[in-house]
Amino acid sequence: MTGSLAQATSNETEGPMHIDPSQRPPVLIVDDDKALAGTMAELLGSAGYRGIAMGTAAAALELARAEAPSLVVLDVNLPDLSGYEALQQLRAEFGDRLPVLFVSGVRVEPYDRAAGLLCGGDDYLVKPFAADEFLARVRALLRRTDAASQPEVQLTEREAEVLSLLATGLDSADVATQLEIGARTVATHVEHIMDKLGAHSRAQMIALAYQQGLASLPVAAGPVAR
Repeated sequence: MTGSLAQATSNETEGPMHIDPSQRPPVLIVDDDKALAGTMAELLGSAGYRGIAMGTAAAALELARAEAPSLVVLDVNLPDLSGYEALQQLRAEFGDRLPVLFVSGVRVEPYDRAAGLLCGGDDYLVKPFAADEFLARVRALLRRTDAASQPEVQLTEREAEVLSLLATGLDSADVATQLEIGARTVATHVEHIMDKLGAHSRAQMIALAYQQGLASLPVAAGPVAR
């Protein structure tokens, strides 16, 4: 089917935090509009992702079996299968964790979008769409997948105490005083916490701790068995 991207520019050229887009599996674009599919692949490339375009569901499934994609951009109307049928095959082979973004220039009504989501799509974008919106939807789906696939962070009891106090705004000296440990010991715990969270600064460490539900109210002061 035919469709086009509305002209737009994007100031963002980097992928989601912590993951080098060039190291990701490809984003698989399944659309028989070769010009549009090529444009989407170019947009993904400009943002650091690797986009691969296929014109049929059969070709896309064959490619996906050879190299599992990180995300699929799937047109609803394809020459061989409907996008809904292709989605069912993708779900059967790759499960629910593979994000799928439906696109369509024909099925554009609210009930069409609702149907796409109800049958298992993760998002639905009506053609023509702006480049910025397309990239934003891709990034959002990949971030969601990254968050869901992150292993649970395991902190020691002492690390959890240090993190909770730092999250309230205390500095390292105050944490050391409250927990009755040395400043160097606090620094070591902070280093370990940052390594476990993949943080590059204390501010990022605190932000990630809140995102992952690791930050809590400060613990009561007093000696703790070591």
